[in-house]
Amino acid sequence: MDNYSTDKISYGRLHNFSAGPAALPKEVLEIAQRELLSFNGSGISIMEVSHRGKLFDRVHTEALENFRTLLNIPSDYAVLFMQGGAIAQNSLIPLNLLSKNQNACYAVTGSWSNKSVIEAKRYGNITIACEQKPYLSVPDFNTWDIPQHSEYLHICTNETIDGIEFVDLSALKSKLNGKYIISDMSSHILSRQINIDDYGVIYAGAQKNIGPSGLTIAIVRKNLLNQAMPACPISLNWNNVYQNNSMYNTPPTFAIYIAGLVFKWLLNKGAVQTIEKENIAKSQKLYTCIDKSSLYKNNIDKNYRSRMNIPFKLNDESLNPQFLEQAELNNLVGLKGHKSVGGMRASLYNAVSLESVEKLIDFMQKFENSN
Repeated sequence: MDNYSTDKISYGRLHNFSAGPAALPKEVLEIAQRELLSFNGSGISIMEVSHRGKLFDRVHTEALENFRTLLNIPSDYAVLFMQGGAIAQNSLIPLNLLSKNQNACYAVTGSWSNKSVIEAKRYGNITIACEQKPYLSVPDFNTWDIPQHSEYLHICTNETIDGIEFVDLSALKSKLNGKYIISDMSSHILSRQINIDDYGVIYAGAQKNIGPSGLTIAIVRKNLLNQAMPACPISLNWNNVYQNNSMYNTPPTFAIYIAGLVFKWLLNKGAVQTIEKENIAKSQKLYTCIDKSSLYKNNIDKNYRSRMNIPFKLNDESLNPQFLEQAELNNLVGLKGHKSVGGMRASLYNAVSLESVEKLIDFMQKFENSN
């Protein structure tokens, strides 16, 4: 295939489709760049200030309040800023919730929820509510096995690797019998409107739609805060983190600062309801390109296709290296699929513009025409 030229975005930045760490809004990066050496005229960087000082306290408080506003989080939920990523929270969920009842239930709808099960089994008796391989759809809720003795049901509402997303829990609620839902929302939090009251706990790593890696956010219903196992480390005990305003130990201050800038950026764009419309438009354009193609394919059930993570394969996989090489020459990066599934994957997080998606589609169509 002959190379063709595309205009580089401002400052020579690339069109970044990485699954995470992922694209950040250019406006956020520019603010951070301006403030890097002297935050708010203080003469020192935000990375250098005390996490217990007035400068950072203002950053922390504002980020917390804006996050609550963006998701309309009720007052009976705590918001915790923590470290370790969503993988660490996979351990912390049973450690923080199974002090009285060591039984829990996990739905396996993709690679990440499968990892959650493996970790949870280290701490409790785990029932698999559903699993259907290959991961191409979500099993009918009526078929899910949710034992009465389970303390909670864990789900991953967007599978980053497999490209499966679901948020409508109305058909599932009748099977819960008072149990609460724990959800890993790492790869689509803040991308669409959700009803917080549907969940007991929501957790998410920051490095997709929130900010840089290093920060994890947990939204925990307050009546679940005091159920930790004795073995739960004090710094990872949700109740202790809450009682100390996420400051029991030194938090990831720079990651919280960047997350706070992202929250302001989102609010200035019209909040989650506006970005959701943009995300629908971006994903529809790319899925339409794939579905009309004779070279590309996405086999995920159309009822459960992710707006955030769109995996696709080439019918002739010998073209994969050439596709990735040519994409990079045209300023399109982060398209290689996860090593466990292969192929390609375009992650269309909030900071990925419609312009970037259109550039990708243009490249894909020209590559197909040449091959």
